[in-house]
Formats: sequence, C-alpha cells, structure tokens
Amino acid sequence: MSAPGASAPVPPVGAGPRPEFPALPAPSRWRYKPRRALWESKAVRAGALVLLLALCGLVILAMVREQTGTAGFLVGLGLAVVPVPLLIAVFRWMDRVEPKPRRNLVFAFAWGACAATLVAILANGFATEWLMNTIDVAGDADERSWGATFVAPVVEESAKAAAVLLLFFFRRRDFNTVVDGVVFAGITATGFAFTENILYLGTAFATDQSIGHKGLGMMTAGTFVVRVVVSPFAHPLFTSMTGIGLGIAAGLPPRRRRVVRVLIPVAGLLTAMVLHGIWNGSATLHPLGFLAVYAFFMVPIFGVLTWLTVWSRQDELRTVGAFLPYYQAAGWLTPPEPLALSSMRARGIARDLARRRGGPAAARAVSEYISFATSLAFLRQRAHRGAAAPDFSAREQELLHHLWERRGAAQPALAGAVTPPVRVGAGAVPGWGGPTAPGAPPVAGAGWGAPPVPGTPPGAGPVPGPGTYGPGAPGSGYAPGSGYGPGYAPGPGYGQYGRPSPQGQGNPVPGTGEMPPGNGGR
Repeated sequence: MSAPGASAPVPPVGAGPRPEFPALPAPSRWRYKPRRALWESKAVRAGALVLLLALCGLVILAMVREQTGTAGFLVGLGLAVVPVPLLIAVFRWMDRVEPKPRRNLVFAFAWGACAATLVAILANGFATEWLMNTIDVAGDADERSWGATFVAPVVEESAKAAAVLLLFFFRRRDFNTVVDGVVFAGITATGFAFTENILYLGTAFATDQSIGHKGLGMMTAGTFVVRVVVSPFAHPLFTSMTGIGLGIAAGLPPRRRRVVRVLIPVAGLLTAMVLHGIWNGSATLHPLGFLAVYAFFMVPIFGVLTWLTVWSRQDELRTVGAFLPYYQAAGWLTPPEPLALSSMRARGIARDLARRRGGPAAARAVSEYISFATSLAFLRQRAHRGAAAPDFSAREQELLHHLWERRGAAQPALAGAVTPPVRVGAGAVPGWGGPTAPGAPPVAGAGWGAPPVPGTPPGAGPVPGPGTYGPGAPGSGYAPGSGYGPGYAPGPGYGQYGRPSPQGQGNPVPGTGEMPPGNGGR
C-alpha cells in the first residue's frame, strides 16, 4: 500500500482500458430477433408453405398425367426442362450485384410451377365456361380463342403476380429495386412455363401417338419449336411487367401518396395482362400475322426490357459506390473497398485472390462480405430516401457485425482487386499491398488490417470493434498524411439514422476534405 502523499504509479503506455464503442451493443445482441407470435415463427410459416406447395404439386402432377398419359408426361417433362437452365442462369446473372437468398428464388419457382399453374388450370376452365355462357360464339374454335385471349391472361398473370406480391410484403428486406422485381417475376414465370410446357408437349405427343406417329411427330415438334425455341422468354417477359411495377413501388419513399404506390404495381399487372393477351391472340391469326406480331411487337419489347434490366443493374453498382464511402469515412471499410465493391470485375478478382491464398473457405468469406456490404449500401440508400424501416439501426449494426467478422479474408482481397500488381523484388506480393524487401521477414498483419478508430490519429490502434473481438488486429499501416485518420465523427447510423448529410456537410472523404461521390443518391 502506498505511503500517504506518495504519487500513484503511472501505468505504462498502452496498458489502459480499450476504448468503448457506445453505439454498438454486446455481441449477444447483434442479431435482430424480436419475440414473435406462433404464426410469425419462420419455421411455422416455412412448414405451412412447403406443405401447400407440395399438395399443389401432387394435384397438378395427377392432372397432367391424366390428360397426357404416362408416356406423354415423361416426354413433355424431358422437353420442357430444356430451356429452364438457360432462363435461371439469365436471371441469376441479373441478380449478381445483390444476390437474393436461394430460398426466395426456390419459393418463386415452386409457386409458379405448382400453385400458379393449378390455379390457372382450374380458374381458366370456370372463367371460360362463364364467358361462353354470357357471350354468343359460333363454335368451339371461337370459344378457345376467346378463352386464350381474354381469360387466360387475366387468370395466369394474377396467379403469377401473387408470388411476387408475397415476396414484396414478407421479404421486403430483399426487395429493393426494379432488378429484384424482374428477377422474382422472371423466376416465377419460368416455373409456370415449365409446368405448362409439360402439359402442352405431353398433349401434343399423345395426339401424335393417337394418329399413328411413332416417336416425336409433327405436332410435338411444332409445339416444341413454338414454345421452347421461339418463345422461351414469353411468360417471363409478361410477368416482368408486374415485377417492374413492384420494384418501382419498393423504391418510393413512404411520404409518397399511398395511391401512387398502389397504382404503379397495378399498372404493371395490367400491362402484363395486355401483352399476354396480344401474344395469345396472335396465335389465332394467319402465320404471317403471328410472325409480324412476334417480330415487330414482342421482340422490341423484349429488347427494351433487356436494356432496362442492364441499366438498373449498373445503377445498383453506382448505388454501392455512392453510399459505402460513408462507412469508409467512419473507419469500417478500407479506402479501396467502395471502388472494388462497385465493380463486378473487381469482385470476381477478389474472390479469385482469396481462393488462391486461403482456399474455398476464404473465397466464400469474400462472397459473403460482398453480399453484406451491398446490402449495407442499399440500407443506407433507403434511409437517404426517407424510407428507412423501424429496425434500421439494428439491421445496420447486424450487417456491420458480419463485415467485421469477415474482414480478415475480404479486405486484403478487395484491396488486391483494385491495386496493380507490384513486381519489385523477390518479396513482392502481386496486388496485396506492396512489396517487401528481398529476404526480409514477413510483416505481421500484412494487408490492409483493421481501420483506426474514427476521430483518432493514424497508428492509434484498430477500431475497438463491436463488443470484444480478442486482442485486436494490426493497424492499417497508413502513414501520416494519408488522410485516413483524424477528424472523423462517429459513422453514419449511430444515433439518429435518418438520411446522410447533404453535400458540403458531414463526413468528408479521407484526405481530401470533400464529400463522398454520389451524395445525391439516385
């Protein structure tokens, strides 16, 4: 015990307690898991949904097999599956910027293949019969024509739109842009077209067999060419109109009138019905008329949709590049990351670098890091537009937590993806933060390391991190004057989440004194 009046011993430098990060909760509270009622349980909902779709699938299987026979069903199944991998690959390519959870895509396909098809088969028959009893028609041919042109589009597009609407309401976190709407709608329509093609191709095969053809006769071959070769994108094209409407509505701020946010999806659904009706009606025309509708109406619309989707995909990358610099200024991301994450090429390079250095596990960590960072950018964009959800702060902290856990593998790989390879000396590591002297021992923590605490000078230590993350990672290694250090206030989202600071106010880009690019959002 010290003598009275003696001075207290001075603790050694660096022995004091680590600074706290008051905006972040303890690790046990990172996950946002509110208490839910029984029906709100994910397991209960998933079980009920799987049971419903399985029952619909069994019913539709029995109905198709009864109409086509076993041989017709197997032939139709084999031919109908041909375009499915191509269509799924196209929509997965559209979805590469912010990949959606596979369970959402599986649900969309299963709904289209099972539930929507069953509803369409049953409702089309009842609606066509009611229409024929109301309107005087000349014969069976006119009855089929009226049903295909005026009944089927309304019934089928409504049944397919139900899946996209369910995802819009119950998976709102994953439904942010026009691309999301097109992807969900396209996958749903692909499932619907798959089952419908089994029915049509199986029926055509049964017809060929009934008139004495062996193998694939003219009826089967013609149906295959029209439905699989010429128009595999027909159903996805129609339903994408509904997806575009819901995607636009998803980006509208709550302050917009509710009627506007309702009318836009309704307009998309009506457009899908009209396009579907025109396409079905063209099948009753002379072959030249059908080809004219196909060449001068459907193909241009498909081209416009393709252009819109590609533009929207690039716009998503611009959003990532515009909103991630806020987190870089706050110390959560290293300077190369916003640039690397806003480029699909750099993302691919980062995954390859991680795979070469750390194997599949490192590549998977980089992929997850990219996905979480992209979600973080869109979360900030929604707050900027005034459309932040009530759980904004919890969701933001959850995403930051996931980034922090994967930073060791992801940050050096992303830095290497946008850093030219350095080939000076034997110790140079291409694209991984610069050379080392020949024969020199490896530097501890090589790479970008952990960013410094916002508001502290360079070299003051790593971000203390959410909760306790062990002894701490090496510092960033930036020299004084690099601009990555003093003068940064707490990062966006701590306290009042709101919208990012307008241009000229708030956190500057490190080392420049200027605001991050793209403050205006979209």
